[in-house]
Amino acid sequence: MSYLSLDEITAEEILATGVPSTEAVRLFRELGSILGEHGSSGPAVWKSISKRLLNPSLPFSFHRMMYYGCYRDFGTATPPAWVPDLDKAALTNIGQLLERRGRDILGSNYVDPISSFSAFQEFSVSNPEVYWKLLFEEMCISFFKPPSHIVGEHASYPGGQWLTGASINAAANCLCVSNKKGPNDIVLLWRDEEDDYLPVQSMTLKDLQVDIWRVAHALDSMGLAEGSAVAIYMPMTVLSVVTYLAVVLAGYVVVSVADSFTPTEITTRLRISKAQAVFTQDFMIRGKKELPLYSKVIDAQAPLTVVIPARGMTLSGSLRSGDMSWHDFLGTVDHCNSKEYLAKEKEIDSFSNILFSSGTTGEPKAIPWTHATPLKAAADAWSHMDIHSRDVVAWPTNLGWMMGPWLVYATLLNGASMALYNGSPLGFGFAKFVQDAKVTMLGVVPSIVRAWKNTNCTADLDWSTIRCFGSTGEASTVDDYLWLMGRANYKPVIEYCGGTEIGGAFVTGSLLQPQSLAAFSTPAMGCNLLILDSNGIPLPQKIPAVGELALVPTMLGASSTLLNADHYDVYFKGMPVWEGKVLRRHGDEFERTADGYYRAHGRTDDTMNLGGIKISSIEIERICNDVDEVILETAAIGVPPSGGGPEQLFVAVVFRDDKSASDESLKHLKLAFNSALQRKLNPLFKVASVVTVPSLPRTASNKVMRRVLRKQFSKLNNSISNL
Repeated sequence: MSYLSLDEITAEEILATGVPSTEAVRLFRELGSILGEHGSSGPAVWKSISKRLLNPSLPFSFHRMMYYGCYRDFGTATPPAWVPDLDKAALTNIGQLLERRGRDILGSNYVDPISSFSAFQEFSVSNPEVYWKLLFEEMCISFFKPPSHIVGEHASYPGGQWLTGASINAAANCLCVSNKKGPNDIVLLWRDEEDDYLPVQSMTLKDLQVDIWRVAHALDSMGLAEGSAVAIYMPMTVLSVVTYLAVVLAGYVVVSVADSFTPTEITTRLRISKAQAVFTQDFMIRGKKELPLYSKVIDAQAPLTVVIPARGMTLSGSLRSGDMSWHDFLGTVDHCNSKEYLAKEKEIDSFSNILFSSGTTGEPKAIPWTHATPLKAAADAWSHMDIHSRDVVAWPTNLGWMMGPWLVYATLLNGASMALYNGSPLGFGFAKFVQDAKVTMLGVVPSIVRAWKNTNCTADLDWSTIRCFGSTGEASTVDDYLWLMGRANYKPVIEYCGGTEIGGAFVTGSLLQPQSLAAFSTPAMGCNLLILDSNGIPLPQKIPAVGELALVPTMLGASSTLLNADHYDVYFKGMPVWEGKVLRRHGDEFERTADGYYRAHGRTDDTMNLGGIKISSIEIERICNDVDEVILETAAIGVPPSGGGPEQLFVAVVFRDDKSASDESLKHLKLAFNSALQRKLNPLFKVASVVTVPSLPRTASNKVMRRVLRKQFSKLNNSISNL
């Protein structure tokens, strides 16, 4: 769609967007004043328009007219949708640190927090000893034994050995009283979706400590060996957070299982992790529907299970022999109700959490987080989302995905409050909770934003307390995120891209840099990345490029082992050496733009991202191949839409009989694929298109070349979109 430049827009054009006539005249006059001060295009104009002209009550079509008109002639550059002010930048966590220590860190090159941010990011990579000591001090991290040094060379670890000799307990640090949080400070806020018009509930640090201590004592009464794996299969509620931190505090290892998983997926994760116990609910409530959880655990033949009632104090049904109700579990330690639990001292590389991320082998990779990984998560939040003491952070997620544990540590290690909504995040109830809880940092995934935008469920709600948004999980689109920014009077969106195996991001945004929609502005603090050419050779940094992304492996918190695969083979085998270090494989294709931003272009390997969930092609194909005996083989491909956004699932089908299939039979096959995938793999997955092919393209060694199919399907998708 073509847009007029700002100096061509009339009051009549503004009126045509749905703005009332009197307001259209006022906006036209104010627009004229802005153009007289700043010209008709560019960041300064947009900054003034977003502050002085736009508000959430105006039609989004008017917002679009202003944004696209402002940047109509911006060419191929990446236009900023938000530009920092120096006075506010100086109040950010990094800004305050640089104002105090900038000259000590950067010498005479230090200018101010905005001008010197990139230099500070480079310093964080080149001087990890100094940088991480500063961060631990800023974040009030407490060690039982401090590290002898931050990072050292080690033959077994391409990324180095981190925090040598240190011992710590990540959960204990979440519960510490410090200058960031006192015992009476609020650390948890929540609401159930059935209570949208009741006050937000809250919990102080002191109350959280008591609840976690009690659960930790009860865990010890189960007789598990220290270091045992304990699975959590629950929605993101106060009790799941309490249980999570109690497991880590007591020296056990959390096994993260997403609440959407099927019994087959649960079984796989329990088997790989060797979980000795499971915590779950009898069911969870979503949109007035009761969705079973405990029955799935039984179907998965799980070990000893503790079951929490979703409503009140009474379970909805009877328990399997040997299982325990939450009431009986806590009843084992009535004698030490408020007794402090002494945190177990753990070596820094001890496991704290086992999470899962799909690879290309057909079985999910089991990725252990150590007690160092939470420090990376919290440091990203401190540096990039600028989470302060007494901030309120909401991010719809689950402990089964890395953003669940990330949220726990990002908030509590930084003295902030975690805001949890026990219900669907897609509608008015969650949007109202954001208002009522006075959320200051709101995390999203693009599909949620799209649902809000399509239903306009945020209308008439006040999101003015939001200071910034965070976004991760899948590719975003400019239009959707322009709408999102407009709901909070144009606060920035910090795009955040990393992985479970990193514990955070390798590329993201910053409140000290201009932020562009659907783009990243900087490598994460402490991280360095490169783009490879078609021959796998690292290209010079800071020049425009498109290619496979590779990471310099020296990153705090990044994985160094897998439970069910060879870590070196997965992440390092066959990768080039750069400045004496073997680069770490990530698997995404990235673009570095001429003006220094980064854009993600999807997976380069055979793993796709469906709705924020990484899944291997083989896992999907195994199920699709069994749907009908007429199928010889299938190939599952993630295809990005032509306008950007999350990948869509295309399935290529080769039939045993080479006769072409009718449109009607393909429709039936698509329905069958959806039914099988949602029943056996994940209820959130959906096939966008089924395409018949005479054969699958293969290499000389008989490997399916899914990249060839992805390219073909992308062209097909573009041609359909342009009809």
